[in-house]
Amino acid sequence: MKICIVAEGSYPYITGGVSSWIHSLTTHLPEHEFIILAIGADEKQRGVYKYNLPANIIEVKEIFLNSYMNEDAPSRDRLRLSPSEREALSSFLGGGKQVDWGCLFDLIRSDRVTTAGHLLMSREFFKVLTERCREDYAHVPFTEMYWTIRSMMLPLLLTIRGDIPEADLYHSVSTGYAGLLGALGKHLYGKPTLLTEHGIYSREREEEIIKADWVQGYFKDLWIQYFYRLSEAAYTTSDEVITLFGRNREVQIEIGCDERKIKIIPNGVNVADYSSVAGPPTEGGPLRIGAIVRLVPIKDIKTMIQSFALVKKELAGAELHIMGPWDEDEGYFRECRQLIDTLLLQDVFFTGEVNVREYLGRLDLVILSSVSEGMPLAILEAMAAGKPCVTTDVGSCRDLLQGREDNFGPAGFIVPVMHYDKMADAVIRLGSSRELREQMGRSGLARAEALYTHSQFIRSYRELYHDYKEEQTWQVSALN
Repeated sequence: MKICIVAEGSYPYITGGVSSWIHSLTTHLPEHEFIILAIGADEKQRGVYKYNLPANIIEVKEIFLNSYMNEDAPSRDRLRLSPSEREALSSFLGGGKQVDWGCLFDLIRSDRVTTAGHLLMSREFFKVLTERCREDYAHVPFTEMYWTIRSMMLPLLLTIRGDIPEADLYHSVSTGYAGLLGALGKHLYGKPTLLTEHGIYSREREEEIIKADWVQGYFKDLWIQYFYRLSEAAYTTSDEVITLFGRNREVQIEIGCDERKIKIIPNGVNVADYSSVAGPPTEGGPLRIGAIVRLVPIKDIKTMIQSFALVKKELAGAELHIMGPWDEDEGYFRECRQLIDTLLLQDVFFTGEVNVREYLGRLDLVILSSVSEGMPLAILEAMAAGKPCVTTDVGSCRDLLQGREDNFGPAGFIVPVMHYDKMADAVIRLGSSRELREQMGRSGLARAEALYTHSQFIRSYRELYHDYKEEQTWQVSALN
């Protein structure tokens, strides 16, 4: 079966949990062919991959959200919209009705729309937007509204107008643009689509927008609703929605996903791969605290650094090793370095990308300070290596470290998001007791072996894909 994996801002351009998940899934299901439909931020990423792709990835299609900058100027405006097209566009802009995505897809991909910017410069679009402003944004200057909507919609139009490969099944690994293109694949070719949601994409974008300086206060709600509409498209059109743990399922239902579609398939880790590094390092060395993480704002590295500053006051020999790439957001990386300098903090090491399995053997404990997560692979790897953890109370971290109705015992401590003082207290408590570290490390290893194995994860997706292959075979047989 030919499966199109739709990924936004991850595989194969950057490393991290979602990218590792895609690479593992495709590598361990060699009976299927995969096409990667990769949505990247910038054209400069084209062809620059961080992974050696397995042989069964037969093609990578690339769409970049800034490609509209290379488009020719819109042609003379002769665009005319039908009443249904006008209504679909109006509902997308917040007209209070459910968006007719099929109608919108057909309009945006039609020969009548010559470029991504053409629709946005048309008289018809101005009419629809003027009506929306009169009804909902009468106090907002029209020019501000127009340029906000334009910046919002250009990447969307570009992705919808992209070259969508034909496949037997579309599998999006987030909502947002990836979920929308999964819905588009189904619309164009009549094939089923799946959605696996690691974190809740729309909630993550909402958190970012609330904090963002680049969005004026009265436009924050507009941007937030935009991302919720993209999620709505993915939830509505997907045949099944796979989530990683129970709390995610509850949130998905809360924001509009049909609960009958949702299936839980946890991530997994190959525990045997970590047996050579499992358990505490040799006594006598410094207390090594590790973070397996991308250096981006959603991981809240600054809270981690501030907590470590408090740790150093109690455990002077402690070291913080931050393992992961910093080139994804170089501005944020500079801010983290500046914070370290401001705090006059010693023994913080940015390792870049490393062999995580090998590095885990040197660590006493692992921390994670994210403001949003799904089921972080970094914590599963730490558990497989018998390392206790301190994490923020995000995603499935509470389930991983404390369990849900199991008897394995705690594998670490959970602290509130952005509370660097409480994170420091938990790290100090673990750092002060080798016995506690060993006990919690054993609990995490036992839980990973029982509930979060890589073989269970692959088996679940093999069975899931097999069901769609069987259905496809039955349909072909029926036609013949």
